[in-house]
Amino acid sequence: MPSRRALVRRPSPRLAEGLVTHVERLPVDTALALTQWERYVEILGAHGWETVAVDPADDCPDGVFVEDTVVMFRNVALIARSGAEQRRPETAAVEETVARLGCSVNWIWEPGTLDGGDVLKVGDTVYVGRGGRTNAAGVQQLRAAFEPLGARIVAVPLSKVLHLKSAVTALPDGTVIGHGPLVEQPSAFPRFLPVPEETGAHVVLLGGGKLLMAASAPRSAELFTDLGYEPVLVDISEFEKLEGCVTCLSVRMRDLYA
Repeated sequence: MPSRRALVRRPSPRLAEGLVTHVERLPVDTALALTQWERYVEILGAHGWETVAVDPADDCPDGVFVEDTVVMFRNVALIARSGAEQRRPETAAVEETVARLGCSVNWIWEPGTLDGGDVLKVGDTVYVGRGGRTNAAGVQQLRAAFEPLGARIVAVPLSKVLHLKSAVTALPDGTVIGHGPLVEQPSAFPRFLPVPEETGAHVVLLGGGKLLMAASAPRSAELFTDLGYEPVLVDISEFEKLEGCVTCLSVRMRDLYA
């Protein structure tokens, strides 16, 4: 059975200074955030994921959102180059970590910009949000890195949310889920299922039909239960204040040896 690893990074003490773009800034309890992050990591471990801690980036308020720093496809790690210039220092330690794990490392180069949160993989289809943090050159470079590996790249317009995965993720059967008012082009996805809450659009596939999702979306959890899945709820309220979600807090490397 392929090894399942997840990169994680401890929150910075400056977390409360993290960027916000589509929401009103609210006070962030950094002590509570750390407790919530520890619980998130604990859940991954309990469901068979080996967590790999990237070196802390205490001077980077958004560093805990490690998903934005790298995109994995098979054994290739594409190091991101954020459209938010102040987030670019977050990638150095991530690059060192994935190289140590045996990944082949590629990079997004200027003038390209891309955040990992703009990339949703469904099988060999890779959806990439073209919006505030990811530009056309970034999409082109992602295409050049992954198409030779068998990926099919689909660009999706984005303006209502920070990242593509702020709007949509996917269930184990490949159905894309999203909160209707925030999904600009549902027709981009062969199968689309609307969910009743914004935070219900975000799931991490733990394996065995288990879905890690935010405790703030109980109606969506009920919907997934009715569909035969098992929601595993985690409170990430402090990260939600910074437009974070369950996918942002880790990089799952299940495809490393595929």
